[in-house]
Amino acid sequence: MRIEDVYIWDINAKWLGITPYQLMENAGAGVARTIEEKFGKGLKIAVFSGTGNNGGDGFVVARHLSFENEVTLFLVGDEAKIRSEEARHNWEILKGLDFVKIKVLKDSAYIKELDLSGYDVIVDALLGAGTKGEPREPIRSAIDKINEYAGRAKIVSVDLPSGYPSAVRVKADFAVTFQWDKEEYKGFERIIAKIGYPKELYHLVGPGDAKFALRKKGEHKGQNGKLLVIGGSEDYYGAPYLASKAASYLVDLVYLAMPSEPAERISDPDLILRPIEGRNFSPDHVHELLSMAEKADAVVIGPGIGLAEETKEFVREFIKRCEKPMVMDADGLKAVAEDLSVLDGKTFVLTPHAGEFGILFDVKPEGSLMEKAKVVTEKAGEVGGVILLKGAYDIISDGRTWKYNRTGNRGMTTGGTGDVLAGLVGALLALGNEPLRAASVGAFLNGLAGDMVKEELGENFTALEVAKKVPHAVKWVMEF
Repeated sequence: MRIEDVYIWDINAKWLGITPYQLMENAGAGVARTIEEKFGKGLKIAVFSGTGNNGGDGFVVARHLSFENEVTLFLVGDEAKIRSEEARHNWEILKGLDFVKIKVLKDSAYIKELDLSGYDVIVDALLGAGTKGEPREPIRSAIDKINEYAGRAKIVSVDLPSGYPSAVRVKADFAVTFQWDKEEYKGFERIIAKIGYPKELYHLVGPGDAKFALRKKGEHKGQNGKLLVIGGSEDYYGAPYLASKAASYLVDLVYLAMPSEPAERISDPDLILRPIEGRNFSPDHVHELLSMAEKADAVVIGPGIGLAEETKEFVREFIKRCEKPMVMDADGLKAVAEDLSVLDGKTFVLTPHAGEFGILFDVKPEGSLMEKAKVVTEKAGEVGGVILLKGAYDIISDGRTWKYNRTGNRGMTTGGTGDVLAGLVGALLALGNEPLRAASVGAFLNGLAGDMVKEELGENFTALEVAKKVPHAVKWVMEF
C-alpha cells in the first residue's frame, strides 16, 4: 500500500459511514494498547502532539494511557491552529481532565528548557505522513528535544517518525502505523494496529478514488486532456455523441470522428466534429484516424460503429497500430473478439456487459461477486489490460487486483448509458490516469450521475440526462 491509498481509504470509509472520529479514536487506542503491551503500566509518559490530525491521534493516546499511567501532554504550537473537528473535539476532552497534565509550547525557547529525564516513554505525535521537506520551528526543536532522550526513554511514533523521510526526524524505537504497512515506510521499525476499516475498502470504488483521478494538471487549454472518440455508422449516431458529450465535461477537448452521413445530424459546439468520407468506417480510413489520434491523449473506439465487415477490419487495424491508451466498447468489442492478438502490448480498457464478455472469452461471468471477480481478473491477466464488466455491480480488474462499483440503479438499463460510461473512462485516461483507476472511477461517476438523475426524475430517464449530470457528480466528489 502507498500513502495515497490511506487518503483514498479514509474518504471511502467516510462514504460508508465510518466517521473520522471513529478512525481517530481507534488509531489512538491502538497506539496506547501497543505501548502497554510492550512496556507495561504504571509508567510516566510524555506525549508530544502537533496541531494536525497526527496530534489528534496523540490526544487520544494520552487519554487512553491516563487510566493506568501518569501522562503529560505537550502541545507544540498554538491551540487555535488545531485544524480538524475531530482533533479539536479530542483536545477539548483532554482540557476537561484533571489527571492529564497539559503544557502548551508555542515557542522553541520553552522546548529547549524542558527536562524529560523522569519519563519512561515519549510518544511522538507531531507530524503525519502529509508533510513535505524538513520540519520547521517549533516542531524542529521538539524533535531535537525528543532525540536527546533516545536510548534513555522508549520513543514511540504515531504512524511514522515525525520528519521522516527528511534528515530531521524523531529517532523512534518503533512507530505504530495503521491498518497496513506502507511501501514508503521501509526506513524504520513498524508495528501495525487495525483501526476498523472493513474488507470492502480493498475493493470498493468510492469518492476517494474519484477525487484523485479528477485532479487538474494545468491552467492552459489542452493541458487537461484531449480525447478522440471514433464511432457511428449509417445506422447509429447517438452512441458516439453520448460518449463525447459525457467526456466533454471532464477534458478540455473532444474530437468526434464519424462517417459524414450520420455526422450531419450532430450540432454541438462543445465537440470538435471530424466527419469521415462515407457511410461506415473502412480500412481506407486507418491512416487518417491514426493522425487524429496523434493529437489526442486517449481514444474511445466502438460506440455505434456497426458490424459491417469492412468496419470490423478497420477497428482491428486501427487498434493494432494505435499507440495511445484506448477504450473499446460496444461493436468495437465484437470486432476485437475475432482476433484478441490485436491487443498485445497495448494500453486499454474493455467495457463489456455479460453478453459481450461471453463473446470475447467464451465464458459467462456468473455466481457471487467473488466468483465473477475471479473470472474477470483471470481474463484481464490473459489479455494484458483492464476489463470493466458492466452489471448491477460493475467489476473492474487489471489482472492483478480487482475493484467493484455499486453506484447506479435500474433506470440505467436504458440504451446509451454504456456509451456515457465509455466516454467517461476515455476522458479519465486522457487526464493521465492509469487504466484501472480510469475504468473504476468512470464506473463510479457514471452510476453517481445516474443516481442523481433518478433522485430528480424517478427510474424513467434517458442516457443524455445521465451525461448532463456528470458535472454535478464531479462537484459532489470534489466537495465530499
